[in-house]
Amino acid sequence: MCVESDGCEIEGSSSSDEVRTLSGSMSPGLKPSPDLHSCKPGQKFCDALRRYRTPAVSAGILSFGNVLNYMDRSTVAGVLLDIQRHYEVTDSGAGLLQTVFICSFMVAAPIFGYLGDRFNRKVILSCGIFFWSTVTLLSSFISKEHYWLFVLSRGLVGIGESSYSAISSTIIGDMYTSNSRTMMLSVFYLAIPLGSGLGYILGSGAKDAAEDWHWALRVSPFLGITVGALILLFVPDPKRGSADHMEGHIPHSQSWISDMKALAKNRSYVFSSLATAAVSFATGAFSMLIPIYLHRAQVVQKEVEACTKKVCSSRDSLIFGAITCVTGLLGLVIGAAATRFFRRKTERADPLVCAISMLGSAIFICLIFVVAKNSIVGAYVCIFIGETLLFVNWALTADILMFVIIPTRRATAVAFQSFTSHLLGDAGSPYLIGKISDKLQERFASSELWKFLSLGYALMLCPFIIVLGGMFFLATALYFLDDREKAEK
Repeated sequence: MCVESDGCEIEGSSSSDEVRTLSGSMSPGLKPSPDLHSCKPGQKFCDALRRYRTPAVSAGILSFGNVLNYMDRSTVAGVLLDIQRHYEVTDSGAGLLQTVFICSFMVAAPIFGYLGDRFNRKVILSCGIFFWSTVTLLSSFISKEHYWLFVLSRGLVGIGESSYSAISSTIIGDMYTSNSRTMMLSVFYLAIPLGSGLGYILGSGAKDAAEDWHWALRVSPFLGITVGALILLFVPDPKRGSADHMEGHIPHSQSWISDMKALAKNRSYVFSSLATAAVSFATGAFSMLIPIYLHRAQVVQKEVEACTKKVCSSRDSLIFGAITCVTGLLGLVIGAAATRFFRRKTERADPLVCAISMLGSAIFICLIFVVAKNSIVGAYVCIFIGETLLFVNWALTADILMFVIIPTRRATAVAFQSFTSHLLGDAGSPYLIGKISDKLQERFASSELWKFLSLGYALMLCPFIIVLGGMFFLATALYFLDDREKAEK
């Protein structure tokens, strides 16, 4: 006879069998208790699910969901040339898609952060995934006469995806601590470059296979619905602060105003949020406009023709997507290894590694626009090195937040950091840079060379913003130890 945790007896077992519980084995001679009863099928299914609700499985599902989250964002960027030609919009009109998405994302994020600190997190995550997956699928059927409706759909997708970004990392933060948490957050934030790169590849591949760019938006929704179901089944909602053994030492959730006042006084949090905004500014503009810039560079070099056909070339989106996947993995591995090494020498290792990597990234990103006119290979090499250094800080920024913010305030902190980083970063950068490019094109005679140069001049704003972000990380290092000590107390 085998006994399950709810005191029921599984049919088909004999009294001579060894008695087992979820906590271990008991002696084999025990007789069944008269209180035992046959297990219901639903109870056995729930117990089977509990055996797979381990931190590793949960973190894996949440990380895969984050891959899909970012894959959906860059799928549009992967077919942006086709969208631009189909709807007949300018550079700024194409950048508007990302701006509307990010604006709705950042407005909804604080709301989900408030809910995530107070209610069941996995239910909120699943509902958000189901919502954005459905909207993405429906947006692929919008006709060319209704571009405004396509733009609106990206705004709705942003609302759904904000629930995931604001809450999912806090669940991992409540299952792991110290170096283990750094490692798992590194895996989780690998989804940003990996998902972004796969979005380019998936979008371009689906478009080429179907010879229709609309199919780029019809693959990820089905994967998203699957992940939403997996979260409901296998991901727990751990007690806030359980991994840090702080359940009895932290206050209950306070009012939203109290949380915001505490965050505003946390200097490490404020400066790291401003640094994150600088990263978002650069990555938001790059993800939308670099494939177009590289395509125009090849048109100038007469390696390809300008896009006038029904289906535009996907070569640059595929290459950029592959580079983003590889550099994301390298950046996160380098960031985790460098931080682990330098923690032996200084307790300020996290913000210092972020600062140094960003300042190095600015140099190589600036070189992209110097060499692109004469060498596409040279431009790709600069992109590879620049992105690798830029991606070093993704997981480390989240780790800094976990160190300096108490558990009952983390979802709000993640959400508000997301709000500010998008507000000051990629909410406006694609549209702003596209607008600068359009204005430069209007002032001079239009030609393929000038289209290429004008977009390059506009994108040159990015390395200067990245340098500013490095300065903010240096400021974070000044206050990191004091703020961490306050959070631990």
